[in-house]
Parts: sequence; structure tokens; C-alpha cells
Amino acid sequence: MFWQQLASNHVLHAVIIAWFIAQVSKLFTELIRTGRIDMRLMMSPGGMPSSHSSSVTAAMLGVGLFEGFDTPLFGLAFVITMIVLYDAAGVRRQAGIQAHKINQIINELLQGHPLSQKQLQEVLGHTPLQVFMGFLLGIGVSLVVWLVNK
Repeated sequence: MFWQQLASNHVLHAVIIAWFIAQVSKLFTELIRTGRIDMRLMMSPGGMPSSHSSSVTAAMLGVGLFEGFDTPLFGLAFVITMIVLYDAAGVRRQAGIQAHKINQIINELLQGHPLSQKQLQEVLGHTPLQVFMGFLLGIGVSLVVWLVNK
């Protein structure tokens, strides 16, 4: 029963597919950018496109397409999507910029000293372009899943 319900949950399928495509895409954008593939990108935040944006957008549009755009569930999905998009491009991006600056300060203070400090993770958020591309990916995947299962 549980597995049958999961197997027929097309909104969940759209979310998983959008997340997976976004994460795999990060490998190729890194290959184009640097000439190498870094498998750690599959599980790290940040990068192009935003998997957060693609996942919540796929969920929001999937809920609208499969359950209706006039439902309270779509309203909730819409609000959550807007919060995640804002957070990805705003708050988390600023936290990443601050981490970069703090790391620069640590490096300057400790230059020439044998002390080593663990650096803060700088790639926490996304540029507006990365969020927008994730948004478009989420829309595309959700539409394809809806059309296939219509």
C-alpha cells in the first residue's frame, strides 16, 4: 500500500527528477567552468542550477497541475516556493559572501603561522541566475511529468 502510493505520487516524482537533474547538471557546469568533474558537487549546496529552486518549483507546479491551482495545498506550495527562492538568492548567498570574507581575514591573520583553521563553507547560496535556472528546470520537469501522466 505505502509503496503503491509512493509509486503513484507524480508530484514527488517531479521533485525527485528535478533535484537529480539539477545536481547532475552541476557536474557539467563545473566541467565547463574548470575542465574537471568534482563528484562532491552532487551533495553540496550552491552551484548552477539551484536544486532547491528546481525541487520546490516542481512541487508547487505539480500540486497545481495534479490537485488544482484553486486548492489550499497549492497556496501553501506557492508560499513555500517563494520563501525558498528568496532564501536561496538572498539570505544563504549573503551567508556565503560573509564566510568568504571571514576566510580571507583568517588567511591574512594566519599567513606564515603553522596554525591551520578549518575554513567556513562559502558556497551556501545561489546567484539570482542560478535560482532562476532552477526555477525553470522545476517548471519543465513538472510539466513533463504532468503530460506523461495526464
